[in-house]
Amino acid sequence: MGWKPLLAIIFGILFLVACGSPSADAPESSSESSSASPASTASDQEPLVGGGRLVRLWSDPPTLDPHLTTDNVSGGLVNEIYGGLVTLNLDLNVVPDLAESIQTSPDGRTYTFTLRDNAKFHDGKTVTAQDVKWSLERATDPATESPVADTYLSDIVGVSEKLSGDATEISGVRVVDDRTIEIITDAPKSYFLAKLTYPTGFVLDRENVEGQGHDWLREPNGTGPFQLVQYDIGEILLLRRHDEYHLGPAHLEEIEFILSGGTAMLMYENDEIHLTGVGLADLDRLLDPSEPLNAELRRMPASFSVGYIGMNVNEPPLDDSKFRQALNYAIDKPTIAEKALSNLSAPANGVIPPGFPSFNPDLRGYNYDPERAKRLLQESKYADQLDDLPRITLSISGSVGAEPPLDLEAILKSWEELLGITVDIQQTEWATYLQDLHDRRYQMFLIGWAADYPDPENYLDILFHSESDNNHTGYNNPEVDRLLEEAREIPDQETRFRQYNQIEQMVLDDAPWVPLWNRGERYALIKPGVKDYYLTPMTIPKYRHVYLEP
Repeated sequence: MGWKPLLAIIFGILFLVACGSPSADAPESSSESSSASPASTASDQEPLVGGGRLVRLWSDPPTLDPHLTTDNVSGGLVNEIYGGLVTLNLDLNVVPDLAESIQTSPDGRTYTFTLRDNAKFHDGKTVTAQDVKWSLERATDPATESPVADTYLSDIVGVSEKLSGDATEISGVRVVDDRTIEIITDAPKSYFLAKLTYPTGFVLDRENVEGQGHDWLREPNGTGPFQLVQYDIGEILLLRRHDEYHLGPAHLEEIEFILSGGTAMLMYENDEIHLTGVGLADLDRLLDPSEPLNAELRRMPASFSVGYIGMNVNEPPLDDSKFRQALNYAIDKPTIAEKALSNLSAPANGVIPPGFPSFNPDLRGYNYDPERAKRLLQESKYADQLDDLPRITLSISGSVGAEPPLDLEAILKSWEELLGITVDIQQTEWATYLQDLHDRRYQMFLIGWAADYPDPENYLDILFHSESDNNHTGYNNPEVDRLLEEAREIPDQETRFRQYNQIEQMVLDDAPWVPLWNRGERYALIKPGVKDYYLTPMTIPKYRHVYLEP
């Protein structure tokens, strides 16, 4: 669920796990620290009021199949409908979910999970170890065509053989009894349990999936705190509380996601929705203490995300590292952040966002340096072809014909005026854009990545290892690959983080990206009656904590 359109990062209108929607104003993540804080909360002595319906804007998800989920629009829903062996709590720590306990062998390779005896599917059926095994094998079945199964599950022994079609089962997954399952990894991996919190590891009901064919997603039998009860494409998606949820039933009775669009601020002021992100057009007014809505304004610190322009390093003229470096040096990000983004987004210096584990404040990034940009362009292999460069097309998500974001216009103008490089824009609807991205059809693309679990492996290994399915730039540096593979097994966290710092600098020097923005402080409006809407820096299951006060 790492991918998100950059508009979400710029305007703070994204949803959860990793991905947002350009059409939905919705606060989601926030908090620079690892601990979450509620946007509004009541005293511990006050009784919680059950029931009620929370209403918010959303967008149609590209999928509701957790094994196919790669974006935050889908992830925000999938995290509430389904669950896995483990999850992330409000402090972003890995904790048991369907599992009651977890034991790790002395060599750090074998994990034994004991399931909760009260873990139920939405239809009341008990979750068994067989369900877990089948789900992992379904996610890694070539017929499922999961774009991320290799990324998130390949640490398990036998997954590679299953994905290639050379095995019918995952040899590293063994059912001990109905409530016990063993998973063996190919080496000790400190981040393995965190990876299992990603939807690819979620548990499905085999009878539900196989019994209804492609229609199973109309009535998915999940294990999460909420059950899907209505989905009218382009209109509404309705979740209802699962009363037998094993971690305790939610306080809300229902969550209504409006998919038909609308003007978020107007809808909020008309009491049609309970919360919304705040765009630049309304921010100055809402920051005025005399404005009645000022009391409902909430400050949301930066989330663990980075927006960037990715460049296919195998496509001319982007196959020359000096050409790519020139593009980086030719952007005055501080001025663009001030003029176009009102400093609601901060210039990104590298891959790892501020506050994230292993963040390196001493990373050598790309400051605005016009003369160096021109010099690098002249040193590139395209110096003699600048008047006849191969065409460059930048793909972005959005409706065809829609105006590109202001920051992007400023970047393209700088490239043209400073370097004489013209870049065309191509816009594609989000679900199609995401599929084309995974198919590596883009020469240059605008996107964002939000963390799925709090470990630098989630950024550097997943996005830059040459064999990663999420390496959409085609970046290939054998030394980076070697260091990434070595870092996977380093037991000492401090040593491992130093190695990731080295890797990040090497990647940045090769310039497969133009890092753009880290989301700075954002603002949201949340109705006073909405309590315990927690603001976290990542997409996690959280609606079960929310309640409405009359």
